[in-house]
Amino acid sequence: MPALPLSKNASADEVVAWLRSIGSEENRQGMLRYGIRIDRALGISHGEQRAIGKAIGRDHERAFALWRTGITEAQFIASITADPKRFTKADAHHWAADFDSWDLVDGVTNLFVDIDDWRELIYEFAEDEREFIRRAAFAMMAWSVVHRKKEPEETFLGFLPTIRRHAHDDRNFVRKAVSWGLRSVGKRSPRLNAAALDLARELAASPDRNERWIGREAVRDLTSEKTTRRLEKKAAG
Repeated sequence: MPALPLSKNASADEVVAWLRSIGSEENRQGMLRYGIRIDRALGISHGEQRAIGKAIGRDHERAFALWRTGITEAQFIASITADPKRFTKADAHHWAADFDSWDLVDGVTNLFVDIDDWRELIYEFAEDEREFIRRAAFAMMAWSVVHRKKEPEETFLGFLPTIRRHAHDDRNFVRKAVSWGLRSVGKRSPRLNAAALDLARELAASPDRNERWIGREAVRDLTSEKTTRRLEKKAAG
């Protein structure tokens, strides 16, 4: 990527102009191989987008202006430059209404788990029938394991009934996110690993093909040598 001509004083229009100048049709077409929608994309890597976000810094008003452009990359940059302390649950619902691709969901939910009402959002999104909004609920569960270091285990145990309830959803991008959420919860601590494994084994024995897939994936991951070593290290302090 050429040297960035953007600074913390850059306007949304200047950011968008730069994005358009570095977009790549080859990259756009390559995104299709990963199931990423390209209708609104310019073909810019996440690494480049993060570099732009770092260069321009946080600016809450500009973030909303970037989101309103409807350009996928601009919306991702909006999510990493918005102020989570000022971002509301209503804002999250408004932005989520634009979700149309798994990569945007997974990027933007990194912001959502940092706002005050993140737990309520998870449950609200989980009950939404729209595929990518429901995916957002389980992506948020996964990210919260990483972001919410001081959160009590009871919060994560509370996610398991929601995971169980929606494990039958056979839409690909929901199914994969449910699996991600369950496996992430199970890697948080030995206690959560045991609880997540109980659910995973229940799902693995289900007559429902989708539930079996999620259960087997989770059992394999949560009993792997890598996960076991990681949890033993955590238990040892």
